[in-house]
Amino acid sequence: MSSPVQCSPISRVVIFGGTHGNEMSGVTLAKHWLKDPSELRRKTFMAEPCLANPLAVGKCVRYIDSDLNRCFSEEVLRSAESESDPYEFIRARELNQKYGTWPQLYDFSLDLHNTTSNMGATLLQCSRDSTLSLHLANYLKNSCETQSMPCYNFLIDVPKKDNIYLQNIGKHSLCLELGPQPQGVTRADVLSRMRELVNCSLDFLDLFNQGKEFPEFETDVYRVLSRVDYPRDSTGEISAVIYSGLQDKDYVPLKPGDPIFTTLTREDLLYDGEKVVYPTFINEAAYYEKKVAFILTEKVSFKVPALKVENLSNFIENQK
Repeated sequence: MSSPVQCSPISRVVIFGGTHGNEMSGVTLAKHWLKDPSELRRKTFMAEPCLANPLAVGKCVRYIDSDLNRCFSEEVLRSAESESDPYEFIRARELNQKYGTWPQLYDFSLDLHNTTSNMGATLLQCSRDSTLSLHLANYLKNSCETQSMPCYNFLIDVPKKDNIYLQNIGKHSLCLELGPQPQGVTRADVLSRMRELVNCSLDFLDLFNQGKEFPEFETDVYRVLSRVDYPRDSTGEISAVIYSGLQDKDYVPLKPGDPIFTTLTREDLLYDGEKVVYPTFINEAAYYEKKVAFILTEKVSFKVPALKVENLSNFIENQK
């Protein structure tokens, strides 16, 4: 058995809602907590809510000029400001300045999203480098799993230098992606589930701060393989739709030869890959502009080492 990985205590936590202005669970919760943040208090810290893209929230649109969750590249964050900059470039720099630079660097960020796809409660991470975030995802799966909305670990697995997402700006982070929920609509069941997962996340961080050790474990993760576009005609127009048997089947195994699209002439187009994969973000409304019909993932298992807080006595003394 390997020695536990030691991480610093978590004292500065931010919860982002409204990174996309029409994903209403996070928007609604962030607005509520900005008025009354008492729900976010724990014994060892007080989490801070943030409405990430207030202009987009005000217009109930995904973004104003550019997708905010694709604006946290080093190129954007380090570039000099210009009058011609998209609003979201400016906002990304503001958020990074407040939450992602020394000495303001926050220890943990939760980014709240909705998807129109049938993805349940997806726990999305950009890399496997944060043992703390992996343990948090495992805690949510074990403590907050429900049959009506199961939890899935989803890994983009990109190097830090290629991380263009809001997760890029904190020491540790996790994105909650809940669906299905239409854009611009609030569903009570999805909202309640997101709220539960946020509170469970804060409970985990509080337990970690108080010295609870979390044992090593093995987990399955859905890791991105590729993004699949819709079939298109010579003019670039979409020429087929998601096959009815694939719709709403996120994380269900897709085998070579299975139908994935149907043309308007009722011809089924088949998956021509060589191995079983797991599609997700199937028919996501926001991805039409990105030319993504669904994302193909592979299910991989890996071991995560045990976790414990470092310098616990010093942290406890500073809390007094």
